[in-house]
Amino acid sequence: MKQRNLNLISRIQEPTPKWFRIVRNIGLALSAVGGVIATAPVSLPAGIVTLGGYLLLGGSIIGAVSQTAVSAEEYGDRSRKSGGNTAENSAGSTEK
Repeated sequence: MKQRNLNLISRIQEPTPKWFRIVRNIGLALSAVGGVIATAPVSLPAGIVTLGGYLLLGGSIIGAVSQTAVSAEEYGDRSRKSGGNTAENSAGSTEK
């Protein structure tokens, strides 16, 4: 397996896989809703304001973590669904 070490800045700048873009957008939406609830100009019950804070925190974490995801294709590796039957593995097994 090819090892490629990425620092945080490089990882964020790499293309994000489709699934994690969807998760990132959901996290951003949760952050927006939580921010609106937490900073509402009207008097809300303490439980709802607390829920807004948790939505804001959770959405921010979901968005940040999903932005750093990099798929195996960007690394140059094949998908794991193939069961590891790559040309290199099959050539290596015939040499034994």
